[in-house]
Amino acid sequence: MKLTQNFSLQEFNCKDGTQVPQKYIANATEVAQNLEILRSFLDKPILISGSGYRTKSHNKKVGGASKSQHLTASAADISVTGLQPMQIAEAIETLIDQGKMKQGGLGVYPTFVHYDIRGTKVRW
Repeated sequence: MKLTQNFSLQEFNCKDGTQVPQKYIANATEVAQNLEILRSFLDKPILISGSGYRTKSHNKKVGGASKSQHLTASAADISVTGLQPMQIAEAIETLIDQGKMKQGGLGVYPTFVHYDIRGTKVRW
């Protein structure tokens, strides 16, 4: 199922094989809509490299926060070929500042960036 022009629901499925529950599809769609804005800004494909949705057991297995945004498909761990995570995060910050992407959580890791749509500014 296509969520947006360039993102499918399958990309958000948990890495343990569990599909995004019906009640969280709207969250995954909102994340995908925001990632489309980033994709257009960067003019490069975005890979959901780690997680979109996570089950509670998978979240625990990977050391996720107990109230992780991934538990409700409200987040995505992303990478972009040719860009460092800090470059991706800076682009997201720019788009948030311009009011084009939703404010939320932004975490920079060695190989990916976490972005979520929680609505409040949280950085790590």
